[in-house]
Amino acid sequence: MKEIYFDNAATTVVSPQAAETVLRVMTEDYGNPSSLHRKGVAAENYIKNAAKAIAGTMGVSANDIVFTSGGTEANNQALFGAARANARSGRKILTTAMEHPAVAEVLKALGAEGFEVVTVPVDGQGRLDLAFMERELTPDVILVSTMYVNNEIGAVVPVAEVGKLIKSRCPNAAYHVDAIQAYGKYRIYPKELGIDLLSVSGHKLHGPKGTGFLYKSERVKCKPLLYGGGQQGGLRSGTENVPGIAGLGVAAEEAYGQLSERVEQMRLLRKRMIEGLEVLPEVIVHGMPGDEGAPHIVNAAFLGVGAEVLQHSLEDHGIYVSAGSACSSHKRAGSPTLTAIGATKEEMSSSVRFSFSARNTAEEVDEALTVLSGLLPMLRRYRRR
Repeated sequence: MKEIYFDNAATTVVSPQAAETVLRVMTEDYGNPSSLHRKGVAAENYIKNAAKAIAGTMGVSANDIVFTSGGTEANNQALFGAARANARSGRKILTTAMEHPAVAEVLKALGAEGFEVVTVPVDGQGRLDLAFMERELTPDVILVSTMYVNNEIGAVVPVAEVGKLIKSRCPNAAYHVDAIQAYGKYRIYPKELGIDLLSVSGHKLHGPKGTGFLYKSERVKCKPLLYGGGQQGGLRSGTENVPGIAGLGVAAEEAYGQLSERVEQMRLLRKRMIEGLEVLPEVIVHGMPGDEGAPHIVNAAFLGVGAEVLQHSLEDHGIYVSAGSACSSHKRAGSPTLTAIGATKEEMSSSVRFSFSARNTAEEVDEALTVLSGLLPMLRRYRRR
């Protein structure tokens, strides 16, 4: 049975070049980057080269890149660090109604510390209410945090508009962007977009798990979460994950080396999938239409069929998808994103996410649609009994 992997928003396969680099650093160039001998210098050079490569994709300085254990740590570092460092200037933070738990839970914790967290609503397709945001951008706002791309429905936040709005209304506030589903799919230039803090996870772009980075503008004050040996300018102490960082650098270079071609391939697959789903009975596609949405994510509700039932039925045919966000799929509570866009309970309980990489093909999409057209009537009959 051929494997069809449509869960790339959850994780991607590591590219061969990144994997080879990781293995080489683990087994040959394994020195501690803080050591002063040749092995240590070689390890340090891997970190410097990765930072330079990543910075080059965004038009920023390599000194602005802080390597982390992944997107969750990058989000935590950005939000806790910036909020606590700027608490004397104000206590108000703005965010959106469709954030990932790695942002939403941090802001909940900051709320318990006495910060005022204001949530900006979205419409039925995930569009941000910019008028609401503008009204809430008062002088006591110190931090704004939004996604770039929503991980469940692929809704895209107009970060350029948001950045411009923040700078015009609250020039001293920091703008944090969770770009975990966007980096490697969009050209992101933080300085042009008004982004001060930006989080990325390596395993979403064919890099190794346990890797990520935070871009931090020089102008932003940020307290560390980890204290110790003072690595990475004192913002993230601890011996760096040199093999993972080296692999992440390779993956970033690959992602941006053929970005236009990769994104075009994903957009074609998304369009083909949506067109195929829309002709199936009792199927509702969530998110933004056409190129307004992210190139790699399709979320659809298959009314009358439980999401997990459909997920495992597709798995029996070698097709891998997500029943909701992978990071929260084991939780029983309804999806905050689907709740925010006004989805019904039935839609939430029957929603499945398909997510693509440039390695997927049109033939795989067609096969998935063929399998779905056969499965859905059978599963609906079974449920009705």
